[in-house]
Amino acid sequence: MFIGLLQLLKRYGVAVSITELLDLLAAVNKGLAGYSIESFYYLARTILVKDEGLFDRFDQAFYAYLQALDEVDISERIPNEWLSDPLVRQLGQLDEEVLKQYESLEQLLEQFKQRLEEQQERHQGGSKWIGTGGTSPFGAYGYHPGGIRLGQASNRQFSASKVLDKRQFADLDRDAPLQQRGFQVALRKLRAFARSGAATELDLDATIKATGKQGGLLDLQWRPERHNATNVLILFDVGGSMDSYIEQVEQLFSAASDEFKNLQTFYFHNCVYEAVWPSAARRGEVAIPTGDLVQRFGSDYKLIFVGDATMGPYEILYPGGSVEHWNEEPGAEWLNRLTHHFSKAVWLNPQPQQRWRYYPSINIIQELMQERMFPLTLNGIEQAIEKL
Repeated sequence: MFIGLLQLLKRYGVAVSITELLDLLAAVNKGLAGYSIESFYYLARTILVKDEGLFDRFDQAFYAYLQALDEVDISERIPNEWLSDPLVRQLGQLDEEVLKQYESLEQLLEQFKQRLEEQQERHQGGSKWIGTGGTSPFGAYGYHPGGIRLGQASNRQFSASKVLDKRQFADLDRDAPLQQRGFQVALRKLRAFARSGAATELDLDATIKATGKQGGLLDLQWRPERHNATNVLILFDVGGSMDSYIEQVEQLFSAASDEFKNLQTFYFHNCVYEAVWPSAARRGEVAIPTGDLVQRFGSDYKLIFVGDATMGPYEILYPGGSVEHWNEEPGAEWLNRLTHHFSKAVWLNPQPQQRWRYYPSINIIQELMQERMFPLTLNGIEQAIEKL
């Protein structure tokens, strides 16, 4: 019944087994999807997708499975003004009785395709064209039982046969620039849980066992709270060409702060030299000797550089190469010292990977990092975490 969906999921890179497909079929047969396409979407995603990072690919495969017309990119084919500033129309019972559902989803989609070809301007309050506030089966903020909803913020009548909205999980695509949620998903794989500190969490299994030994007399047992024990040191490149990636780097910082209890962050510019800064806002005012990082943090720390590695090659290879001060030793020496002490080290580059070959400095950093530079995408972070 769902072989077509299985084939599409595999085509879009979502691994699904026959067992999972049979589970979906059994769930549908038990009525768990009801009679709503949206309910079926959530049911299928729950059963077939085991990795949140694949939600966007599932969305694409699912819509391709439902579409009986050529692929339509709503964001490009329909101008935003057609679906904005809606006139919300209140319908009486007689108005609603006039409206009838289409006989099939295929017929509805065929009509939608025809409207896309014919419509030339925005419509509001009508009964035929793609628009808002009317009784047309195509648009937003109106009413039609069993129509196609698009461009609407949320459910209102709960009666749409099909919803063609923007993909909700595009930021989780493995090769797309990440948002904060995507960073959190990717960083979870670096977790290493441990229990330490005061015993403040109830140990249910131990309590049951101890109570049994006491002949039913309650004997509460406690244990230390479980937390992420991974030690992480992140060095962020700030200023210059990195200004283009401020928002993305801020989201990475926020996600890492939420994810890791033992997180240390410092800042540098272009390449690491003899000093780093504990605060980007006070860059150059308060400096920490880079050698202190080796003394203060053990070799068990995971070291992550974040920067576009875009600079003149001399900034890495020669004394005095820094554009801001005279450095007695080349940046390459400091990179070697840090990666020698922190053997688990990677470099995350927010610049699109297809541009890397145009910058000699990136190739130099790649060599110094022993090919452990990765793009700041979901795939890139997962590869970096495997190295860490």
